[in-house]
Amino acid sequence: MGAKPFFITTAIDYTNAPPHIGHAYEKVLADVVARWHRARGREVFFLTGVDQHGQKVQQSAEKAGIPPAQFAREITAKFKALWAKLGIAYDGWAETTDPRHIRAVQAVLQQLHDQGDLYKAKHSGYYSVRQEQFLTDKERNDAGEFGPEWGEVVHLEEENWYFRLAKYRPWLAEYLAAHPEFVTPSFRGNELANAVAKEAGDLCISRPKSRLGWGIELPFDRDFVTYVWFDALMNYVTFAGYRAEPGAGLPDFEKFWPCDAHVIGKDILIPAHGIYWPIMLKAAGFGTMPKLLVHGWWNLGGAKVSKSSGNVVDPAALADRYGTDALRYYLMRDIATGQDADFNEERLRARYQADLANDLGNLVNRTVSMARRYRGEKLAAGPADRAPDAVALEALGSEAARRFDAAMAKYDVHLALEAAWELVAAANSFVESSAPWKLAKDEAQSARLDEVLAVLVEASRLAAALAHPIIPTSADHLLAQLGFGGCFNAQWQRLAEGHAVGEPTPVFPRLE
Repeated sequence: MGAKPFFITTAIDYTNAPPHIGHAYEKVLADVVARWHRARGREVFFLTGVDQHGQKVQQSAEKAGIPPAQFAREITAKFKALWAKLGIAYDGWAETTDPRHIRAVQAVLQQLHDQGDLYKAKHSGYYSVRQEQFLTDKERNDAGEFGPEWGEVVHLEEENWYFRLAKYRPWLAEYLAAHPEFVTPSFRGNELANAVAKEAGDLCISRPKSRLGWGIELPFDRDFVTYVWFDALMNYVTFAGYRAEPGAGLPDFEKFWPCDAHVIGKDILIPAHGIYWPIMLKAAGFGTMPKLLVHGWWNLGGAKVSKSSGNVVDPAALADRYGTDALRYYLMRDIATGQDADFNEERLRARYQADLANDLGNLVNRTVSMARRYRGEKLAAGPADRAPDAVALEALGSEAARRFDAAMAKYDVHLALEAAWELVAAANSFVESSAPWKLAKDEAQSARLDEVLAVLVEASRLAAALAHPIIPTSADHLLAQLGFGGCFNAQWQRLAEGHAVGEPTPVFPRLE
């Protein structure tokens, strides 16, 4: 039996505002991980999508003077257009207004109601309109106030349905202690464990229709709709086939579950994805839990990039200016997964010029150019016994490939790229030290020239193959020029006798 398919999801994006650079980073990260697994021969199911219900969507639609469904569709189209531009190759797409999702959510709600995990009660307290949740004193700051992160806070008194979250808190605490792999990086897991220890009370999972009509109706009480977080959190299983009806066009849930990597930002780990979601799954009867991959924020001038703060960077404009792969490369190279980073367009430009154009692009371009100039259409494999410098480059290439895969397995994409670019740097140095243009002038050095060209072609191929999950379109062009279209073998391999390269064409043109 083969390995279980790799199931990766990202936090679905809320359709109350268009996407920004933070959304783009999360999707590119997940896409890179998914592409790496595919390139290593593993079946992948990559699920992403949009969260379309909730009070903020209803309010934004009212301001725009259009129905919530239309507003959500228009914002959804912007997300889908950006993911297409950025080459996000997802396998499953979630929209929480989908009838298949609605039926599954209502089935889970009915189950929780029938088993006594939901109850109705009156509550009086402060409510965050931005976060769509009731607040407690633990959300107050040192001054005893609800900080600006909560947006508008109003006092409400109303009757709602509650989920017995506290009943399952001891289970979650024990689970976290027994499964340190539940959250990556580990320090985020420690933060979650501390939060669970302090968590008290139950979760309000409804909103009265008199206040909010844009949501999934409770199947056992038609006067209420489901709290958006309960609705949204279920999508990660419903669109993977959980409770799907026959012929619904959804995957085989048993084949893909549990989720191997659920990619989320650090701001929604606590309480939503780290507390609410696993407890909801446990109450619904799940025996296995997902694994959470928690990333940091892209900041701008030290402040989080977000629509609500007006601190935004448009990823579509950056992709138009520098190219999709340049943006993908920068987003993966200049941030350590799990940590924060400060967005800097000059850094993006510098990465393009130095890493992509000068290093990788130039390596492939001159390798292909020299191969065609000195050997025409066919290359020789070179002598069986390599010279010491060629042996050293091959050893470095093999080690770079090993380090690349080891880093990717831990989601350390920036370290994987460092390993790949060490190979690129070594290959460029090999060009200078071996000086093929001098060898070509000496007939006695013909075998050495064959060796140098063969080793350079292979080093270039391996570098492009390693980089493919990060810069897929550009890597495809590089591999095609090297004569290896569609070859993503991540191991060093000897060049075949008579190998033919293509036409050299700059893949990363100089920026004006």
